[in-house]
Amino acid sequence: MHTFRGKMRRLISTRTSGNVLLALFALLAAFHIVLLFNLLPSSIVWGGRAGSSSALPGLLTISLIFNFLFAIAVAVKIGYIKVAKDSRVINSLLWLIFAYLLLNTAGNFLSNSSFEKLLFTPITIVAAFLVFRLAIEK
Repeated sequence: MHTFRGKMRRLISTRTSGNVLLALFALLAAFHIVLLFNLLPSSIVWGGRAGSSSALPGLLTISLIFNFLFAIAVAVKIGYIKVAKDSRVINSLLWLIFAYLLLNTAGNFLSNSSFEKLLFTPITIVAAFLVFRLAIEK
């Protein structure tokens, strides 16, 4: 594992991984806000099954909350937010985020929405890789 960790460190730094993730989470939050204001069709998210569902604002709000929490965990990991932290707690959260992103990638890939499939599948793969990079860092 030590050799693998060394290769990952040479490939991309912790700080760069965190910064890219924070930018992705910010863009994703903006995307969800645009959807909340109905500036894009709701058929391009939630597997194309949400349609004009009355549940969509709630689902988007939950997504925004998750993105915010993910961003906080990343910001703590890379030192932008200083807290008396136990690195095991942050690393455990990062592993959960990694697992969530892998599941989300599968969901995006299986989506009925070609927009979601083509745009968000690669984004969640990249995000999962970047979170993995942070999670393996002590």
